[in-house]
Amino acid sequence: MPRESLIVSVMKSNYHNSNSFYGKTRIVLVLLGIVPFLLVIYLAVYEKIRLVDTEALLVLSGVILFSILTGFCLLRRSADQLANLSIETGIVEAGEKTEPIRIKADQELNDIAGHFNSIHTKLQDVNRELKEQSVQLMIYARDISLSHKEAKEEEELRYRLSRYVGDNLVEKLINSKNGVFLENERKEVTILFADIRSFTTISERMEAEEVVSMLNQFFGVMVDVIFRNNGTLDKFIGDELMAVFGLIPSENGASHDAVQAAIQMQDATEDLMEARAKHNKETFEIGIGVNTGSAIVGNVGSENRVDYTVVGDSVNVAARLEQIAKGGEIFVGEQTYRQTQDFFRIRKKVKLLIKNKTEPVICYKVLR
Repeated sequence: MPRESLIVSVMKSNYHNSNSFYGKTRIVLVLLGIVPFLLVIYLAVYEKIRLVDTEALLVLSGVILFSILTGFCLLRRSADQLANLSIETGIVEAGEKTEPIRIKADQELNDIAGHFNSIHTKLQDVNRELKEQSVQLMIYARDISLSHKEAKEEEELRYRLSRYVGDNLVEKLINSKNGVFLENERKEVTILFADIRSFTTISERMEAEEVVSMLNQFFGVMVDVIFRNNGTLDKFIGDELMAVFGLIPSENGASHDAVQAAIQMQDATEDLMEARAKHNKETFEIGIGVNTGSAIVGNVGSENRVDYTVVGDSVNVAARLEQIAKGGEIFVGEQTYRQTQDFFRIRKKVKLLIKNKTEPVICYKVLR
């Protein structure tokens, strides 16, 4: 016999007892129909009682009424159990209850409740699996989002790197092999140093977080100016920055771009200080030194850490010019002066003695 047929057969056998709705229905039918009919026959035939007898009729009516009421109560009880089962399933459907349904009722209703609990349990398992799959899909979506974000960051990094060192240099870095990025070379460049005046005194009056925020704000503005004028950022040294001009091709020339950037940096600093003063924040001035000359451009460092920078006497002179510049001033070297005197107002300043140099260095002040 097939398994489904066997199950149906067992279930039907359970519905013939007095605890089943089917069994109670048969009892009610007996009470409502057969018992009163048999009682009338018995009294009329065996007891010789005439139905016109008033007393006998009352007794017979009472027995019939009792039988009907008893049958009605049995049906009403089963109906109440059915209604209770409907209420319990409705509560589960509304989500107000997650526990299995437990009722004391007819066998059929108990089986219905059991089947409902089984289906509900399976649905809960399916729902749990769906939630787990949803979580997994969310993880996949997050991974895809992270991959997309990393790709965007890589693209942005490539763009930012090209702003620092130029597209040609970026391609060289990406396409380099055997760990060798760039060959060192000597070329003429213009170096710019900018430094905050009285930074130590100012920082002593501020919290560390405020100092970092101020430097980030300042460097953000300065770097934008450097980029706009075809410069590359070499490094930050505390409150000082170093930029190089001449690594990126320019129509006006490295010296012109550097001096123009220096003037714009002083103007931008003044605007920034006005904005900070309105918010009662610390203000400062910067000094800038610019020098043009031959330098070694290439990799400096170790096997684990390499900086692409410029090294040479021209760099040292630029740093020294920045040191003598007061707040708001710009000093340039002699070669920078010769290459830019027709474009900017520059006047001769002084001869500057620099350590390890036999001849004094002539420097000039740019008039803004």
